[in-house]
Amino acid sequence: MRIGVLVMLAFCSVRVQSGVLDDDAVEMKAMQGIEFMYNLDFEKADREFEEIVQERPLDPAGYAFLAMVDWWRIQIDMESTQNDERFFERLDIVIDMCDSLLDIDEQNVHALFFKGGAIGFQGRLKFNRDDWIAAANAGRKALPIVRSASAADPGNYDILLGTGIYNYYAEVIPNEYPVAKPLLLFIPPGDKKKGITQLKEAAEKGKYARVEAAYFLMQLYYYYEKDYSASLQIAEHLHARFPNNMLFHKYLGRCYVSLGNWSKVEQVFAEIMQRVANGQRGYGLTTEREAAYYLGMVDMIAGRYDSALKRFYRCDEASRRLDAKEISGFMVMANLKVGMIYDLQARRDLAVNQYKKVLAMREYSGSHDQAERFIQSPYHR
Repeated sequence: MRIGVLVMLAFCSVRVQSGVLDDDAVEMKAMQGIEFMYNLDFEKADREFEEIVQERPLDPAGYAFLAMVDWWRIQIDMESTQNDERFFERLDIVIDMCDSLLDIDEQNVHALFFKGGAIGFQGRLKFNRDDWIAAANAGRKALPIVRSASAADPGNYDILLGTGIYNYYAEVIPNEYPVAKPLLLFIPPGDKKKGITQLKEAAEKGKYARVEAAYFLMQLYYYYEKDYSASLQIAEHLHARFPNNMLFHKYLGRCYVSLGNWSKVEQVFAEIMQRVANGQRGYGLTTEREAAYYLGMVDMIAGRYDSALKRFYRCDEASRRLDAKEISGFMVMANLKVGMIYDLQARRDLAVNQYKKVLAMREYSGSHDQAERFIQSPYHR
C-alpha cells in the first residue's frame, strides 16, 4: 500500500474540530452527507454539502466536504485523473478562505485545521500521482499548521485521527519506503504504538472522524502489523455499515484470504464479481481482476483446474489492459499459477513455457525463485 505519511497528516481535521458545525440542522446535513459519501452515493453527498456552502458561503467547511467527495471519487478509480482538477480547485478555495480568517485571527483553530488539512490532501494526491517532491513540500507545510491546531484543542477525540496517522506512519514509512527517507530528515520522529492508540480512540469516540480512523486502522493492521484478525473485525463493521463501498468490500475478502478462510473468500469475491457484472459504482475492471484472481485460487485449491485457469486467464487479460506503467503483482502471480495448474494437469511443455514467461516479467514476491524451481522440477500439490 502506497501511503505517504507527510501528505496525510491533516485533512482528517477538515471534518473533526470542535465547534465546526455549531448548528444542529447544518450538522445533520454534514452527517448525512458523510454517510452518503462513504456508501459511494456521491450525488446525494454533493447535494447535502452544497446546501452547507449555500448556508455558510464564507465558511471553508462546505467546500472541504465537497473536496472529500471528490477524493472518494478518486479513491475508487485511482487510474483515472478526471476528478483531480476539481479536487485541487476545491482545496485551493478552502486554503484561500482559511487565509482570510487567519488574517483576522492567526490563532483561529477552525481555519488552521481546514488549511492544514487542505494542504495535506493536496500533497496526498501528489504522492499518489508519483510527484514526490510536491508531496513532501505539502507535508512540510501542513505539519506545523496541524500541530498548532491540535495544541489548541487537545481533548478532541476526532483530532486524534490526524495525530495518530502522523505518529504511526512517521515511524513506519522510512522502513517500508527507504526512498522516502531523505524527505523525512527534518520531520519529528513518530511513535507507531502511540499512533495506533490515538487512531483507536478516534475510531471509538470520535464524532466525524470515526469512519476514517477505522479505515486507516484496517489498512495498517493489514499491511504493516499483519494482524489480519484485527483488520477483519474492522472490515466486517465497515462493510456492514457501508455495503456499497467497494474498498471496504474488497478488504473483507482480502482478510479472509490472509486468514485462509476459503469458503468466505469464495462468498465475498463471488458477490464482488456479481456487482462487477451489474455495473455497480466502483466495481470496475480493477476490482474484477482482483476477484478473478482470488476466485481462481479458490478453484485451484478445490481441484477445479479448468475453472481456475479461466479465472487466471481473465486476471491476466484485465492486467494487460490495466498495467500501463508496470506489470502488476496480479499479472505475475496469475501467470505463475497457470503454469502450476499445467503441471498438475501433466501438461509439462505448457507449464515450462509459462514459467519462462514469469521469468521475463518483473520479480514479485518470490515469483522468479518459484518459476526457476518449477522449471527444474514440476509443481506438485
